Amino acid sequence: MPAGLLMGLAPIVSRDSVVLVLGSFPGARSLAQQQYYAHPQNHFWKILQAVWPAHPLPAGAESYRERCEWLLDRGLGVWDVYAACRREGSLDTAIRDAVVNDIAGLALPRLAAIAHNGGESYSHARHTGKLGVPVYKLPSTSPANASWSFERKLAAWREVFVRHGIA
Repeated sequence: MPAGLLMGLAPIVSRDSVVLVLGSFPGARSLAQQQYYAHPQNHFWKILQAVWPAHPLPAGAESYRERCEWLLDRGLGVWDVYAACRREGSLDTAIRDAVVNDIAGLALPRLAAIAHNGGESYSHARHTGKLGVPVYKLPSTSPANASWSFERKLAAWREVFVRHGIA
């Protein structure tokens, strides 16, 4: 990798991942904490809890590993389309010199769908579409996506999860 690039996070996947959610690249807080969707105003974890209300989301500052296991137990995987990039701040519009992750290189025998978390991620659907599974553009869970209410985001996410048998 070229020097000076921000490095993304490792995938959260298992051989039992049915739906793979792909973001663009972790925000500044997520990189600092080495946790996907660490910004408290991001709706990602809140949406997942609302999709699976019978399964309480592990809470607390030290719960990230348990949260990862929690989503894997439900057939969900998480990664980003970019492995590395240059960026000031957290906005997708500021991403420069991006290096794309090898999504096809993941060994996911049960993969049934890819769900892009927002437009920047979805701009790579032509590549993820080559995996032979349905590809969806979901509304971004980012706080920058204020044009969609939580309820509208939740309905869109739930629809994809139900369609693929994980909700």
